Amino acid sequence: MRTAIYGAGSLGTVLGAYLTRAGIECDLISRNKAHVTALQQKGAHIVGKVDFTVPVKALLPEQMQGTYDLIFLLTKQLENRKVATFLRSYLAKDGLLVTMQNGLPESELAQVLGEQRVAGCAIGWGATLQSSGVAELTSEPEALAFSLGMLNPGREERLQAVASMLGVMGPVTIEENFIGARWSKLLINASFSGTATVLGCTFGEVARDRQARRIAQLILKECFDTGHRLGIAFEPVQGKNLEKLFDYQGRVKQKLSYLLIPLAMKKHASLKPSMLQDIEKGKKCEVESINGILSKEGKRAGIATPVNDLVVQLIGKIEAKQADPGWNNREAFKSFLS
Repeated sequence: MRTAIYGAGSLGTVLGAYLTRAGIECDLISRNKAHVTALQQKGAHIVGKVDFTVPVKALLPEQMQGTYDLIFLLTKQLENRKVATFLRSYLAKDGLLVTMQNGLPESELAQVLGEQRVAGCAIGWGATLQSSGVAELTSEPEALAFSLGMLNPGREERLQAVASMLGVMGPVTIEENFIGARWSKLLINASFSGTATVLGCTFGEVARDRQARRIAQLILKECFDTGHRLGIAFEPVQGKNLEKLFDYQGRVKQKLSYLLIPLAMKKHASLKPSMLQDIEKGKKCEVESINGILSKEGKRAGIATPVNDLVVQLIGKIEAKQADPGWNNREAFKSFLS
């Protein structure tokens, strides 16, 4: 399959490096000219939890030619409809676009490309772009897992081929209940990415700080309650049943859930959320596609999500330069922590 990774930033560079190292040809495509030049001249250097360099084929979008059987999409969701429209002519008629984005992006992409040409993939690991051509893997190598699927069945053979390709990097699960897998990823992103962005820290620091951990736990609960009201069955992540571990009704289960959070985040302790990375670079982040989606779905379900809503509000203020990420933002959650 002729394959492209569109939006080869931190995650896409790591993915492209692993695929290329395994002998799978793929084009790494990015609008970042300095990054593309570095990849072309020096290869992709992956650091952090691993350390290797591999020559890769890197392109700017205007250098794309022909059509692809498979496109992995890793851009931010801020311009999804525009990006999908651009990629439409580069996706083969029987091709498949696999979005590895956060949130719930499949429906909007399918409106442009068609339901049978869009699949989704929830990934359970993180990365940071250290410099042009250099990406840091911030999750442990054993956490390199993928949950692959479609909102509607019909491309099982192609999904198997994609799973075989991603399998060179880590375990791949083809989810029959893909929307449940998406909600499980949203659960983690809204709770830990949102909290860590507001506080200007990593997932591990959220888990270690008592107040930050409680903020994340409250958002977990809001997401569970919203999903359950909408009939969502949350899928396990890396074999772990999130509902059994972290959902609660009474005080005893709440305390157990709270105590388990640091253990659950151990493999991802170094992960800095992409929203925080964007803010630090002066870019607009995709809070509306992560925490904003939870707020929107909460309203649709009739479930209050006040802690998550506050995260959205605070990140909006940070983007508007009316506040900064930092531990002092815990004060804003004081009424929820008593």
